[in-house]
Amino acid sequence: MVNARRREGHLGDVALVEGELRGLLSAGELELPLPSGGRTAARWLGLAGWGRRDLGLARLVEGHTDAVAILAEAARQARSEALYGVWASRSGGTGARLVRSDDGLALHGTVRFCSGAHTIDRALVVADAPEPADGRVLVEIAVDQPGLVPEPDTWATAAMAAADTVDVRFDSVPVSLDALIGPAGWYTTRPGFAAGGGGVAAVWWGGAAGLLDRAIACLRSSADPHQLAHLGELHALMEAASALLLRTADALDAAPDADHTGSLAVVRCAVERAAREVVERVPRMVGAAALSRDGDLAQALADLSLYIRQHHGERDHAALGASVLAMRGAR
Repeated sequence: MVNARRREGHLGDVALVEGELRGLLSAGELELPLPSGGRTAARWLGLAGWGRRDLGLARLVEGHTDAVAILAEAARQARSEALYGVWASRSGGTGARLVRSDDGLALHGTVRFCSGAHTIDRALVVADAPEPADGRVLVEIAVDQPGLVPEPDTWATAAMAAADTVDVRFDSVPVSLDALIGPAGWYTTRPGFAAGGGGVAAVWWGGAAGLLDRAIACLRSSADPHQLAHLGELHALMEAASALLLRTADALDAAPDADHTGSLAVVRCAVERAAREVVERVPRMVGAAALSRDGDLAQALADLSLYIRQHHGERDHAALGASVLAMRGAR
């Protein structure tokens, strides 16, 4: 009975978020400036604002705006009044593959972490290129077609449930030639790939700021010195991460064709670190009473704890450390 109630609540959250998302789309509120186009800071501030409000909704906003930016980078136009997402995970050896047959091209396989599986209209899917080509290709598909199957119960936590994230199975989903976006390898080698990672970090920052907002609202005016110490340190960390985000956004706009992979890796590590401190310290700041009585606070904590795991932790930190060592050694 507990699982049934949880599932019913999950579907209700998804329906509410979809309604809100479509209203925002119709009102033009999802039209953010493109990355590296002179207003990257405004784009990231917009994404941070959505994260500060609600991470489940922000995850879908970020996916839609990222897809629109990818299409623009490929000199393509997103379809009006369509909600988009980007399904690119290769987690645990899973992933889509494009297969060639006498009938043309078709998608096969399973992709994990497909946010908006029951919500969006169109998805940009990363898939292995059909033989004999090598590498991966990006494919635009409609999600309401036979052969595209969201797998129920592949998201078993209440954290980020409103983002409607499940595994999606592709069983011979037909793909036309004009649905291929760019050549093999284009998706990850294009300049906008790293900039998109900065947008995700902006959402993380917003989620951490929103959690901190809720924690501050729980503190009495007579907060004790320990609570104040946590709050002061978290505020400083968040301000430092914000400044780094804005500085990096300005650098992207000043040199849009330059390689910003390193600086964007620094941003993601710094924001993830700040968010992780917020996740760890907020429960110590507010105590068990607030966490057990304030559902919004508890949900925000669970959402952020899971969402920042989109960062690969020590693996990403090690890659950044290796690049720092190589750069210093070259001097």
